[in-house]
Amino acid sequence: MKIEETLTIADIVSKNIKSAHVFKKFGIDFCCGGGISIEKACENKNININELLQELKNIDDFLVPSQNYNLWELDFLIDYIINNHHTYVKNSLTLIDEYASKVSKVHGTSYPEAVQIENIFKHVAEELKSHMAKEEMVLFPYIKNCVVADKNHSQKPIPPFGPILNPIHIMQQEHEQVGNMLKEIDQLSNHYNPPIGACNTFKALYAKLDEFEQDLHIHVHLENNILFPKATLLEISLTQKF
Repeated sequence: MKIEETLTIADIVSKNIKSAHVFKKFGIDFCCGGGISIEKACENKNININELLQELKNIDDFLVPSQNYNLWELDFLIDYIINNHHTYVKNSLTLIDEYASKVSKVHGTSYPEAVQIENIFKHVAEELKSHMAKEEMVLFPYIKNCVVADKNHSQKPIPPFGPILNPIHIMQQEHEQVGNMLKEIDQLSNHYNPPIGACNTFKALYAKLDEFEQDLHIHVHLENNILFPKATLLEISLTQKF
């Protein structure tokens, strides 16, 4: 995998999703914070850039078609995001809430961070429910209509929100808010490492939170770094044609 230091993190992950695991290993945000160069990211984190570049170069460039999100049609990508990531989030929120509530109630006195984690995750759940509803009912249908208009060589649909950059900016801000809350949970949980002697529910909570954050990183990357930029260009293209 040929890497240039001036490429942004988002560019690299968009070209090869496997690179996300390398950035995660080094603690580099590849979704909300993916707009900076490798050089700047390493500088911010005090990381040896040569070590990072070497690991990126060792990545197998082969991607099966199902992994090459950057080549997918936007309507197909939207369906994938909803059917996989939105569904995963919806199914996970209740389970994590149950685990967090039980751990907080039983172990909150000895481990006050458990109470903080429960409270923060409730805000995460509320934010994501509202966020996904806005995407599924307003933004995503508009993008799909733009795809249809482009294929049919017809006029751009009239959006209910002005230029598409308006809702995209809001979605990106909400992504960042949720990402910051999950970073706080990561810190409070000692990077999802339960305390010595923790019960199985405690362990299950941290394991599920870790899984949830990893899934959200991919989820946000697909939207921020692939779907939204391409949808913006599509809208511009349709506007210029008519």
